Amino acid sequence: MKYRTRTYYTVAQKALMWERWKEGWTLHQIAHLFNRAHTSVRGVLAQTGGIRPPQRSRSAIALTLAEREEISRSVAEGQSIRSITMLSSTPARANTSNSRDPLAPRDKNRRVPGAPQPSARNAACYLRAVNESRTDESPPTGYNKGAA
Repeated sequence: MKYRTRTYYTVAQKALMWERWKEGWTLHQIAHLFNRAHTSVRGVLAQTGGIRPPQRSRSAIALTLAEREEISRSVAEGQSIRSITMLSSTPARANTSNSRDPLAPRDKNRRVPGAPQPSARNAACYLRAVNESRTDESPPTGYNKGAA
């Protein structure tokens, strides 16, 4: 039996699937439109229990792409976050809106150039401080309890 490669449906194809599903088409009929097995269509529809998910939209408090670009250019010039906020095109935002977003990326692949990188040294300093503050006789944190 020959296996087919994985199909990644586009947004337009998924929209068509949801329209047909709402009209009462069967999985087999919908799959026939894409020349695929009904199980590939079932996976898309079953992710949300057969109910069309709401259209995605950005939060109103999230920074826009233009604001991110403005902050990025200002940071590259060496300006402080406070000065960037004061000169920002959206003065209604709190100072923390700008400082929280570029300086605290959500994953290691999304770092701001020039921002301090996390290191094992920071974790070691934290563990040392925690262990020095302990007064009872229990084993210190950070050690492997299963090691002999």
